[in-house]
Amino acid sequence: MNLEDHIGDIIRKARAMSNITPAAAASIAGITEAELSRLEKSGVIEKKINFGALAPLIGLNAGKLERIAGGWLPKPVDPANWRELRMFTTASDDATVNNYLVWDEVQRDAAVFDSGFNAQPVLDVIVKEGLVLRHIFITHSHYDHVQALPQLREAWPKARVHSGSKNAPVEQRNKTSEITHLGGLRITHRDTPGHAEDGVTYIIGNWQEDSPHVAVVGDTIFSGSMGTGNQSWELARQKVWDEILTLPATTLICPGHGPLMTVAEEKENNPFF
Repeated sequence: MNLEDHIGDIIRKARAMSNITPAAAASIAGITEAELSRLEKSGVIEKKINFGALAPLIGLNAGKLERIAGGWLPKPVDPANWRELRMFTTASDDATVNNYLVWDEVQRDAAVFDSGFNAQPVLDVIVKEGLVLRHIFITHSHYDHVQALPQLREAWPKARVHSGSKNAPVEQRNKTSEITHLGGLRITHRDTPGHAEDGVTYIIGNWQEDSPHVAVVGDTIFSGSMGTGNQSWELARQKVWDEILTLPATTLICPGHGPLMTVAEEKENNPFF
């Protein structure tokens, strides 16, 4: 799976975060504004770019940025290594989004994280594995993450919905220090606003065979990049530092878009951090 953000996306986001004009960025990078504009749109590098000068101007790590420009990808991760974890990628027009299913191997109780554009792939696995959907966790309320929520609720009306939205019904809102037990699994949450006001990261632990923790992060962080700071760039970046990259290095990060990765890989390779 390719990165969610190509090199141009990363530069464009970093410019917005740092409030650097195209003229200033292009000048220090050694390219024209027109070349920068094409790069940010396509991700295609037309000529040599001075990443060593550009990166610090826009708040990025130069070495990591050059690594991504050179084609870096995270090491492939098979979610089946966590025996009761499945990743789904659904599409609508030219957009794709990830959502996730976890369950307890003994009790067969299950939880879904975000709905994706189409819940049918998740519902099919629930039936195939003989599971009971107990919980639906929403990382944030942007349309691509909740599009198929009515489909899930129609199939499993008793499943409890968990959300960080202040506009959600009281019974759906995440409670401070709340722990949800899914058989032997233990699910907690951390508020990660910035991309979205109701952004939440869910941490799943107590896997059998001592598999590492799993963090379902929505659009807070992507492999090699981060979500757009719709609410606040500073807040979005700080929340990744404080709430996600402080998790154990082996923690599996499950983003809303793009490939799976680990905390260790992001700390080593993500130019925003």
